Amino acid sequence: MKSDTSKNTSGSIKERIKRFMQTPQSIRKTCAILSLYTVIVFNIPAFRIVLDNIECNWNGVLIFASVAILMFTLNWFFYCLLLWLGRAIGKGVIAFTLIGNAISLYFINVYNAWITDSMMGNVFNTRYSEASGFFSLTAVAYVLFLGIPPCIYLFAKKTDYGKIWRFLANILASLLIIVLVLLANTRNILWIDKVSTQFGSRIAPWSYIVNTIRHFNFEKERNRKAILLPDAEITTDSKDVCVLIIGESARSENFSLYGYHRNTNPLLAGDSVKTYIADSHDTYTTAGVKAILDHKKTDELYEILPNYLFRNGVDVVWRTANWGEPPLHIDKYINHNGLADKYPDTDRRYDGVLIAGLAEEIEKCNKEKQLIVLHTSTSHGPKYFEKYPEEFNTFTPVCTSVEISSADKEGLLNAYDNTILYTDYLVHSVIETLKQVTDKRCCMIFVSDHGESLGENEVFMHGLPKNLAPKQQFEIPFIVWENDSYTKTKELDSVEQFHVFHSVMNWFGMESPIYNENMNIFEPVK
Repeated sequence: MKSDTSKNTSGSIKERIKRFMQTPQSIRKTCAILSLYTVIVFNIPAFRIVLDNIECNWNGVLIFASVAILMFTLNWFFYCLLLWLGRAIGKGVIAFTLIGNAISLYFINVYNAWITDSMMGNVFNTRYSEASGFFSLTAVAYVLFLGIPPCIYLFAKKTDYGKIWRFLANILASLLIIVLVLLANTRNILWIDKVSTQFGSRIAPWSYIVNTIRHFNFEKERNRKAILLPDAEITTDSKDVCVLIIGESARSENFSLYGYHRNTNPLLAGDSVKTYIADSHDTYTTAGVKAILDHKKTDELYEILPNYLFRNGVDVVWRTANWGEPPLHIDKYINHNGLADKYPDTDRRYDGVLIAGLAEEIEKCNKEKQLIVLHTSTSHGPKYFEKYPEEFNTFTPVCTSVEISSADKEGLLNAYDNTILYTDYLVHSVIETLKQVTDKRCCMIFVSDHGESLGENEVFMHGLPKNLAPKQQFEIPFIVWENDSYTKTKELDSVEQFHVFHSVMNWFGMESPIYNENMNIFEPVK
């Protein structure tokens, strides 16, 4: 009797499952189930990022709930779009992402991986023999138990695609929800920007989809041939060195050299530097750095200063603790980790690593002309307090919250001013190094990529369109020092980032059809 009952029960369950799978289900419900599954199962690491960066208050609850709703709705929107337009092909694409979600979750949980464009580059450039070493029975389990079941459900469950008007209604409803959630979080948009890199590296499936696109776009841009500039001729035989320091998010308003009430430049004040009034070309890093390296205002990819000088016989060194520069085609490129490995006594967490071994770099140069670029990250928020060593924690108390829009304004300003104090030390240290070089003409140019907002008119950080941005986001320091008694800086009312290109050319005694004397800050002593 028990055996018969067991068989009947088993048969009953199978019949129920069969009937359930064969009963048509609306595309709306199918997408809702898949989206909920994606959010709950594959996005726990992303939610951890959110929880680690919100405070325990009502605004924190709003942020968490908004992120969850946006993740669900965005997935639902694209699942619905793929299913209705693609049918079987759409199901295949969704299944691919579900398997991809399981694999990416495995790497995040087991290897603490960050799914960035660089990581996707590693994925596409890694040999099978190397990649296979990362997989194990655990990886198979992630795919079998997390990736495969929703795929089976997706293909086995009969779908009622419905009429086109219902499909359009679903799409419009999802877009309306997304817009309403964003509008409810206007004051938290900057928070999203602050955590976007970390969060975007953990959210499935968008982390690997978006970063795959970013990787291939970067490769396309990197391999795109720049428009070559006319050849240059070096007309002087003097030994010349120029150190170009590219600042990050440094606004002139907080430099005591520009009249700030706090003494944030105690060292540079005694270095006989020349300060210019300058506005950045734009308010974000890639555009600002490009302008510093371009010979004129342009959206075209012309040969940039380091590549141009290198091609024309100048020794070019690029040291960086940042990113966002156009494609570089030089021999000597090293980041902060490489410098820290080379000079183990330095602390890789701070930009001081960029000046390690600088004197040695200049001394060993076997060419007549040398450009050294130091690309810093010193004043980039929101964690200003992490950008300088403890001995530069002069202005206190400091803000240690990433939610700077709700942070104490004085603490935020203190932390930022400490980054300027540290910048003062870095630039002064470069000048001190150059002062010890007695057999070469030396100059130092410091110019920031853009400025920074610190809560003025409730605006923070940077990146607003320049026509809408407050002045703090584009009024930047432009500081010059040189040791040649036969050269002086011009008296100019204002300069642009594009002045760097032509000033460096002049310093090296280079002549070219693209040289513009009006964009040069140096002139010989009469």
